[in-house]
Amino acid sequence: MNHIVIGTRGSLLARWQAAFVARSLRSAHPDLVVEEKIIVTEGDRLSTGPLWNAGGKGLWVKEIEAALLAREIDLAVHSMKDVPGELSAGLALVAIPPRADVRDAVVSRLGQGLDGLPKSARIGTTSLRRACQLKAIRPDFEIEILRGNLDTRLRKVADGVVDAAILACAGLDRLEFAGRITERLPIERMLPAVGQGALAIEARSDDDRVRVLAQVLNDAGTALAVTAERAFLTRLGATCRTPVAGYATLADGHVTILGLVGRPDGSQLIADEISGKSSEAADLGVKLADALLARGAGAILAECG
Repeated sequence: MNHIVIGTRGSLLARWQAAFVARSLRSAHPDLVVEEKIIVTEGDRLSTGPLWNAGGKGLWVKEIEAALLAREIDLAVHSMKDVPGELSAGLALVAIPPRADVRDAVVSRLGQGLDGLPKSARIGTTSLRRACQLKAIRPDFEIEILRGNLDTRLRKVADGVVDAAILACAGLDRLEFAGRITERLPIERMLPAVGQGALAIEARSDDDRVRVLAQVLNDAGTALAVTAERAFLTRLGATCRTPVAGYATLADGHVTILGLVGRPDGSQLIADEISGKSSEAADLGVKLADALLARGAGAILAECG
């Protein structure tokens, strides 16, 4: 049967991601009919307040995963950073396309970078990870909850609701908002979320037809790096109430993983890195998590969880 239904959220960015996957599938399989189905998630319905008080990352994927399991769709497209460390039973990640820019961006109303923002500047974000690292850099910053889709958040910056926002470079680039970026923050200063910049292509684990079709989308290097990062996240067992960051890179057959756990107010950051053979990517993620736990990350996780 040459037909496949892709499930996605309805935001501009989610639609772009689903359309990218659809185009790639059609290009590789010219006879394939690809349909897109919009699914409203709990995260879409919650328009106010911090997401970490409402259930966290699963908010963006639960309804889409339920549609997969109910066979209403064949394939789901998510931002990888929104996918919990452990998938729902019966589901699998069947492809991870090449990664976009993993960095976070400063978008400021008057064009300043992070260091150029005035004292007590209001910085918009919905991410505890970003808030934690921002407060560690500039304790004077006032962190404001900035909800809404990407275009909504950009409008709030332009309207002066906040002085600046921290947003993912990948989303800004994909929607052609790169011109709004005033600074791309180096990862040494703002460590990304696990899976940031990558897409997650999810299907039923027993659906061999879809798995084979989706393999054309997979990038082995990105998949390996994300495997290390997600092993790190899963080992920590962190909830959405704990700032966690992780990023893996590959070079010459080796993988290097950077990891961070912090207090939400930025008063303590525990960070480390580990390197090893790329064939041991998942094990390295676990070892890095264990190293942070041994240095006190467990106490932070217990307090914040």
